[in-house]
Amino acid sequence: MSIVRTLASLAQSGALSGKRVFIRSDLNVPLDASGEITEDTRIRASVPAIRMALDAGASVMVASHLGRPKEGTVSASDTLAPVAARLSKLLGIPVSLVPDWVGGVQLEPGQVVLLENCRCNVGEKKNDEALSRKMAALCDVYVNDAFGTAHRAEATTHGMARFAPIACAGPLLEVELLALGRALENPKRPMVAIVGGSKVSTKVSILLSLADKVDQLVVGGGIANTFMLAAGLKVGKSLAEPDQVERARAVIDLMKKRGAAVPIPVDVVCAKSFGPEARGSVKAADQVADDDMILDIGPQTTKHLADILRRAGTIVWNGPVGVFELEAFAKGTEGVAQAVAESAAFSIAGGGDTLAAIAKFHIADKVDYISTGGGAFLEFLEGKALPAVEVLVQRAK
Repeated sequence: MSIVRTLASLAQSGALSGKRVFIRSDLNVPLDASGEITEDTRIRASVPAIRMALDAGASVMVASHLGRPKEGTVSASDTLAPVAARLSKLLGIPVSLVPDWVGGVQLEPGQVVLLENCRCNVGEKKNDEALSRKMAALCDVYVNDAFGTAHRAEATTHGMARFAPIACAGPLLEVELLALGRALENPKRPMVAIVGGSKVSTKVSILLSLADKVDQLVVGGGIANTFMLAAGLKVGKSLAEPDQVERARAVIDLMKKRGAAVPIPVDVVCAKSFGPEARGSVKAADQVADDDMILDIGPQTTKHLADILRRAGTIVWNGPVGVFELEAFAKGTEGVAQAVAESAAFSIAGGGDTLAAIAKFHIADKVDYISTGGGAFLEFLEGKALPAVEVLVQRAK
């Protein structure tokens, strides 16, 4: 992990007593049609940083985005009011919502407030310098605890860190960087990556990057179909990208040169249509008909992948290997999930679909680290610099 200042070290040194602390959290939670929070993992994950600052004698401002609001206005669907209510319950103290906060915030040591949706401020997404300086002036200490937005250079994720008197990483960001660093910087071998998803084109850079690092690169979903095409197999009317076949071959060749492998499915689960009523049939990978849709990997392939995962030293998982939301096509992803759970490897998982699969198959307590980031997780795996992290590294020098 790159060296950054941490909230924990500041709290332990007594440097937060009487200080105004600004925490950029990721409280972007799903809401139903009536504005009720349907899943609060991100809010609960933000609590340790807030408690740490409060216990150290600071006054605390918490900021986050919610959804994709239009800058300059706060509509009913943009407000963090439901989050403030949930945060109050979790902390056991009142958390008031401050609507217009850029010009100044009144609060006392031991008090915590939630600042209204930061992406409603004009200039937030463009990382406007004037806005960043104005917001940085609100605090003595700036804390980034929002790994999920670390790949974005915005005013509250990057600009404020440049201009605040002190800038540091919160405990959630700190543990993300430690876990990801452990998985990628000095991994225990063999290292296996699972990359699922619909399109090679959206993940070609991560596939090429991982092909240079891992011992086995397991592909799933529509990505696997394109790799099957690259291996000379037919995929019928399955989701695939024929124009990405050469890129898929480049990944296979890169792995081969290193003595590594991309396991191509030997059997698949096909259907003639897509939907809850669809019935799956297992076929050998070279027996897919022109009107077949491949919606999952077959039992032989699942067993082969499970054997690979059980022998792994490090597992990085991003994406399911089939349409696991439909029971007829969930066996492949379930088998992979159980193999990850049973493996003695250090395992790290990230991405929305992956987290949904982990929840569905009840293995959360068997995965060593579950990342809170989607895009940031992928970009870290690619080896890209994350702007919100890089600025903290620069400030620590």
